This record gives sequence, structure tokens and C-alpha cells, in this order.
Amino acid sequence: MTDPIARPGVYGHPPADLAAVPDGAVQLSPLVPGSESLEDLAPGALDSLTVLAPPGTLERRHTLALALRALAPGGALTVLAPKDKGGSRLARELSGFGCRLDESAKSHHRIVRTVRPDAPSGLDAAIAEGAPRRDDGLGLWTQPGIFSWNRIDPGTALLIETLPALSGRGADLGCGLGILAHAVLASPKVTALALVDNDRRAVEASRRNVDEPRVTVTWADARAADAVPERLDFVVMNPPFHDGGAEDRALGQAFIRRAAAALRPGGTLWLTANTHLPYEATLGEVFREVTQRAVAQGYKIHEARK
Repeated sequence: MTDPIARPGVYGHPPADLAAVPDGAVQLSPLVPGSESLEDLAPGALDSLTVLAPPGTLERRHTLALALRALAPGGALTVLAPKDKGGSRLARELSGFGCRLDESAKSHHRIVRTVRPDAPSGLDAAIAEGAPRRDDGLGLWTQPGIFSWNRIDPGTALLIETLPALSGRGADLGCGLGILAHAVLASPKVTALALVDNDRRAVEASRRNVDEPRVTVTWADARAADAVPERLDFVVMNPPFHDGGAEDRALGQAFIRRAAAALRPGGTLWLTANTHLPYEATLGEVFREVTQRAVAQGYKIHEARK
């Protein structure tokens, strides 16, 4: 664990009108590339912490327990979340750790303020419940909070069924656990595959799950210009369409544009998406040929050639 940093911390991007974040706060969210790891902070390293709590129960309790462990006794903790995405449970969960609370509501969020008790209870159990583990059903390393952390997403499964044997240099944007990468690498004609994800936990899991000399794994926002190699032969992806729990179709559209920029002329994008997502217009803008290859169970597969 790292030495105490004697400064405030922040987890995620809390709305500024709901929780003030002190200047110089160290970012600790695994969804912010380049941030520090809350898991690696020494006990008592922080004097205050503001947390935009994640929606999943195991992930949220894991994060709250890590937050209390990282705070010095008496350190201030502010936790908030949308009411329908875990916010209504914050007070009960923090009370279970032995915290005395001040709870308020604003803009459909619950906001809980507390201080770290001298002897919080139940931290080790909550940390263990949300820690990385090998899932025997998947045969992969995973962790609560990663996209589709304990099952194969149906869209990914449909893409795997539809993919031809690929060849050359490629990328998997938003690689998650590396499930799609395994299918791509089954082709011996694939010479290199760049896996990119903005979730540090997914990157760490992929490095364990796809231990292959043809593979590189990068913790980065796939939309960034320097995150993806250039002049690729193919890109595969199941792009995200939620940001902070709310649907954001611009995310997937940005992934499509980044894929087009990374491909060589004649290179191919293989994309899976929910059928209701209107990606066809964006695909038509940046690719010369777009073909729908499959539709099933609420998902669609497009092949797009640059």
C-alpha cells in the first residue's frame, strides 16, 4: 500500500452543486484513467473523501468499506448517489459500518455525511465481497463493477457467433474481461490485438485472462486519439451507452468514430449493439459500406468497411 498522502480524495465526479470537492483532491475512481487506487491506499491516508457511489450493491459496499479504511479516524466522508441507483441504501449501509450520519436529499440524490468512527465494523467482509475473484462459470478473473462481470453479455455472445476468422492487426475497444478477445485470438492469422478499457479493474482482469504475446492491454478512454493504434485491419467492440447510469448514445457514436479513425482504408469494424440504439447514421457517415449481419434477442451486429 502507498504511504499516506495527507490530502483529500474524491471518487468519481460528484455533481458540483451537490457536493463540494476540495482543491487538490486525489482522484480514486477506477473509471478515471490515471487515477490512484483506493485499494492501495494505506489505512488513515486521507483526511477527507467525497464519493459518488456506484449503483451495484457489492461494488458500492466494497467502495464504502475501502473509503472508511483509507480515512483517518474522524476524517470526513461525503457519499452521494441517485436515489434509484443506490442512494436510498447509503444510510443503512454506512450505519452498518458503525457510522453516525447526516442525510439529506437534493436533485433526486441522497447525500450522506459522516466521519470515520474510531473502530468501524464489517469492513474486511465488505472488501472481500467486492474483491477480484476467479469465476468458475466463466473461467475468468472478474470483479463486481466491471461490465457484465458475472455473465457473458448477450450482445457479445451474438457477436462471437457472427464473427468470421479475422486476420492482421486489430483492437477491442471497451474490452471488459477479455471475452471477445478470446474469440478473436482463436484465429492464428491475427498478429496483434490491442485491448482498451477505461475501467482499471477490467484492464487488470484482462491482463490475467488474456495472457498472450499478441496482446497489449491499455487503461485508457478508447475515445482518446492516442488510446488506439493506427492503420488497423479490424476493430471489434460492444460499446458502452451509459454514463453514470444514464443512457448516453453519444458514447457509442464516439466509439464508432474512433474505430473509423484507427482503421486503414479497407479495414473492418464489427459492432454489437442493442437494436434500439440508432448507430446506423453514424456508421454511414464514417464508413463506405455498412451491412447488418445478425439480429437476435434485442441485439444487432453490423460489419462496416472503411
